[in-house]
Amino acid sequence: MPHEVRAVVALKKGAPVEVQTIVVPDPGPGEALVSVQSCGVCHTDLHHREGAINDDFPFLLGHEAAGTVEAVGPGVTGLAPGDYVVIAWRAPCGACRSCSRGRPWYCFDSRNAAQPMTLLDGTPLSPALGIGAFAEKTLVAAGQAVKVDPAARPEAAGLIGCGVMAGYGAAVHTGGVSRGDTVAVIGCGGVGDAAIAGASLAGARRVIAVDIDDTKLDGATRFGATHTVNSRGTDPVTAVRELTGGFGVDVAIDAVGRPETYKQAFYMRDHAGVLVQVGVPEPDMAVELPLIDLFSRGGALKSSWYGDCLPARDFPILIDQYLSRRLDLGGFVTETVSLDQVEEAFARMRQGQVLRSVVVL
Repeated sequence: MPHEVRAVVALKKGAPVEVQTIVVPDPGPGEALVSVQSCGVCHTDLHHREGAINDDFPFLLGHEAAGTVEAVGPGVTGLAPGDYVVIAWRAPCGACRSCSRGRPWYCFDSRNAAQPMTLLDGTPLSPALGIGAFAEKTLVAAGQAVKVDPAARPEAAGLIGCGVMAGYGAAVHTGGVSRGDTVAVIGCGGVGDAAIAGASLAGARRVIAVDIDDTKLDGATRFGATHTVNSRGTDPVTAVRELTGGFGVDVAIDAVGRPETYKQAFYMRDHAGVLVQVGVPEPDMAVELPLIDLFSRGGALKSSWYGDCLPARDFPILIDQYLSRRLDLGGFVTETVSLDQVEEAFARMRQGQVLRSVVVL
């Protein structure tokens, strides 16, 4: 029997979101129905609302979620009602050209639920990143529901579904930060702080946080930053080089995603250093760099997709680090809100007032 639940919907480009009753079907083959307990308010949801992702309105927003499995469809194994899960927006298919080469973290045919969730009048909804978790219940592919230790609080656990995993993975997986490395992270929001935490846990000897907000820089030290640079009145490239003996860092992470921050990350690297872009740019942004600098500085320029993670492997690891108090997931939660307060949470996020607002159901 279909389920009628409350959910946050973006009906048209740029319009305030609305809480409406939607219809969620029972799970079909390979699907799982999840009762959502928490969902973080992420910039990607705002990008969907603004039409910056695509024009597949109306959107069912929310994608950074934890909850319990309520039902599973035919053919689902390894997942059962009552399981505590974090929902992933990557569920490797196991058969695409990337999966078949042993690189499932780049899966090009990630699984999503086949059945649509709809408005009451039958209009199909486009779930954000194939999840749509600003809702009391959501329908996902079973592979998107990753079992984790139920001792983890939902408002903290759900954050590894997107922002924390993206930042942590940008440092550990994409950047390959290892013991003794020097690292700079530009942008100390939730993703940047997660990159700082990942670099610290990986054993970096120096982790330099760069931002234009002293409050955010102070917060970055809680996640493992050893030094901070306020780039509002200081050239961050010069400052980072001064902090690294004039050489630059082994890994520079751009968690902002703007041309100017990308260039800063490029030039604050040591020779043969790695640049990782994890901040999401606007579609019309472009970067121009001298080709001789690209050649002569060596190293690697990388984009980090979801922290290059494998959710079934990495989510339980991050939850274990949280439960052993090595990763402060709770420190990312600035406030908890209701479904009816998502639009206000978007405004606070835009103003840089929060690391993460989390919807608790």
